[in-house]
Amino acid sequence: MTADGDQTSDDRSIEVGVGPWMGARPVGDHWDPELLEQGDRRNVVDRYRYWTREAVVADLDTRRHDFHVAIENWQHDFNIGTVVRNANAFLAAEVHIVGQRRWNRRGAMVTDRYQHVRHHSTIEDFVTWAASTDLPVIGIDNLPGSRPMETTTLPRRCVLLFGQEGPGLSEPARKACAQLFSIAQYGSTRSINAGVASGIAMHAWVRAHAGPPPE
Repeated sequence: MTADGDQTSDDRSIEVGVGPWMGARPVGDHWDPELLEQGDRRNVVDRYRYWTREAVVADLDTRRHDFHVAIENWQHDFNIGTVVRNANAFLAAEVHIVGQRRWNRRGAMVTDRYQHVRHHSTIEDFVTWAASTDLPVIGIDNLPGSRPMETTTLPRRCVLLFGQEGPGLSEPARKACAQLFSIAQYGSTRSINAGVASGIAMHAWVRAHAGPPPE
């Protein structure tokens, strides 16, 4: 555990990050004095080493992408943590949890501290929010009538909506979608989980609309 509480790995015997700052201390409000003193073992890229969490979030906010991600949470889905982690990796504008407020954060690996997460109690509340920001809701699910995602370009401004493990998108969620896309599968399984699907869909968005990541 680091100065601001980040857990970096399930294997506590593996030490990641950097130790205490060596030499003259750098000057600037974005530096965290405690991390400089004790070392920075967080799961962050090197450019954010020793930065305060608030400074990291502020810098990410200057370049977040135009897509949002939403996932239904009616049964405490364990995939939500992975969705949040993927959203952080691909720099989604926000993650929207639709349904139960509580969700399993283990899979997020503390990335929720750097990612904006918004809660909506019902699909109706979520749809009202999306309409107020003029963002089309794009459902990702292998449903009859879904178009292959591999044959299209996702909208630049949109919300990618995912259902739960097993049932997929609920009926109200399906009706709320402006478009539905499926992900091509070639094996025997009927579906892939929302965590995997979200990473594939976000990467498809990045390939179409994003430039190279910062050095």
